[in-house]
Amino acid sequence: MRRIYESDAIERDDEPFTPHERESSTTVQSFRSVNSSTLSKLFVPTGLRQRAISVDIVTPQTTFSAGEPIPFTVTMRNSLPLPVTLSTESPLLWTWDIDGVTEATHVARYDPPDKSGEFNFQRGERKRFRKVWHQLFKVSDSEWEEAATGEHTISVQINVPNAEEKGLTAETTVHISPDE
Repeated sequence: MRRIYESDAIERDDEPFTPHERESSTTVQSFRSVNSSTLSKLFVPTGLRQRAISVDIVTPQTTFSAGEPIPFTVTMRNSLPLPVTLSTESPLLWTWDIDGVTEATHVARYDPPDKSGEFNFQRGERKRFRKVWHQLFKVSDSEWEEAATGEHTISVQINVPNAEEKGLTAETTVHISPDE
């Protein structure tokens, strides 16, 4: 190939599609990107955005021995072929609870600011979060209490007002059996 280009065999004055050196010094301009959050807010109604997101929580089994860590996986999925943005009450986008106790602690772990946040999902995106509950409830800064045997409910919700009414919550029940 090199010999063809070095020779003048393919250069013709009357043919416009012959290979040649680039004469202009301009570079190709990239397309400007569109902010998907803005696009979602402008064109997708709030109710549809909220219905597009599904929330699920699963554990590898339903019965655990006392003291055994309980892993769980939270899956959130956008079913629309469009990006979706949910406005949250704080920068804390989602939370999990054990029997109504946020993150299994009676002590405030952090105080989120009063400003709102945004939870962004790309088109068809699935987000997975893995957490572990060690069957303990934090009752003070330095004290933990073991969970009682029996049934406990692990729930998760996206941090939007009235998340349960909007279908942005999920829960599962696990059974803690006594050591044998």
